Amino acid sequence: MDLRFTEEQEILRQSARDFLATECPKTLVRELERSEGGYSPELWKKMTDLGWMGLIIPEEYEGIGYTFQDLTVLLEEMGRNVVPGPFIASVTSTFPLIEAGTEKQKRELLPGIAQGELILTTALLESDAVFDASGIATKATAQGDSFIINGTKLFVDMANVASHMICVARTKEGGEPEKGITLFIVDASAHGIKHKVMPTTAQDKLCEVRFDNVSVPKDSVLGKIDEGWPIVEMMLRKGAIARCAESIGAIRACVDITVAYAKERVQYERPIGAFQALQHIMADMWTAMETSRYLVYEAAWMESKGLPCAKEASMAKSYVNEVYRDVSKWAIRLHGAIATSDDHDIPLYYRRSKSADTAFGSTDFHREIVAQKIGLV
Repeated sequence: MDLRFTEEQEILRQSARDFLATECPKTLVRELERSEGGYSPELWKKMTDLGWMGLIIPEEYEGIGYTFQDLTVLLEEMGRNVVPGPFIASVTSTFPLIEAGTEKQKRELLPGIAQGELILTTALLESDAVFDASGIATKATAQGDSFIINGTKLFVDMANVASHMICVARTKEGGEPEKGITLFIVDASAHGIKHKVMPTTAQDKLCEVRFDNVSVPKDSVLGKIDEGWPIVEMMLRKGAIARCAESIGAIRACVDITVAYAKERVQYERPIGAFQALQHIMADMWTAMETSRYLVYEAAWMESKGLPCAKEASMAKSYVNEVYRDVSKWAIRLHGAIATSDDHDIPLYYRRSKSADTAFGSTDFHREIVAQKIGLV
């Protein structure tokens, strides 16, 4: 296993860092948080021109055809700059289409995604807010050449700007919860769909989406009818690694900002970084940051190679969730009162850590997976 960046990955990393520093300053991040849409179409277009929207889409569908590990490199830089918008929602919703979509579905949607014209998101969670099949109550009933979808989905990322949704619904009752789950590609503008943005600490445009007798054609089924749960598990696994990649970029930013501040902030005629107690805290922050990167890039490497990595993905997610929370919290404490101001950058990361904790499975959810994989369940 070689986790060193290739020449292409290093070019991608540096170009992304330079681009985001110029095109997505923190003033824009704050502005977009307060905006109705939560993203900038102009920035989205520029990111599309760089090929980011089609990074993991195969070349035959007008993408670049890079690996999942390459995507991880990009996401780390996006997290470092707390880039708002639907990038992760769209890219993680593209994975099921790439792996389980029909040729017709791929030809119709993937080029549009690569060109930045289509934005995807996934409607999975419901009132129980659990990431297992037992929480799927939204029903899809066959009716002639269509399915009729009824139910309410919660915490749908950026549904307010999505053109299509991957809706996870139950098409058969009884038996094991994992049986009878089907995925549908749904036009977000279809009759009977209503959404509203839910207030969150991170101001990240999570939405409640209601499906009221929404009719979708049978050729919108993604994968096999009643056998969609393995696709959901794949998406959760890849999504967890992707969100971790974004988180380690944010963790790095918190550490860098705090260390720089500790060298400049003078108290009792000495920089506060000269005090041993604070040195140890920042040393622990640095150690946790580096440990997180190794866990994430190991999981990303295994995913790129097609190796089983459910345990590694969950190890990364459960650990990084807590590191992001703790590091951003300590960054605030070490800065003092100034870091409680909306004008300071650290609160941007702290609030995002709350959102990252629950995305694609909470810490406890992924700990259960690790426990299962090591034979304890």
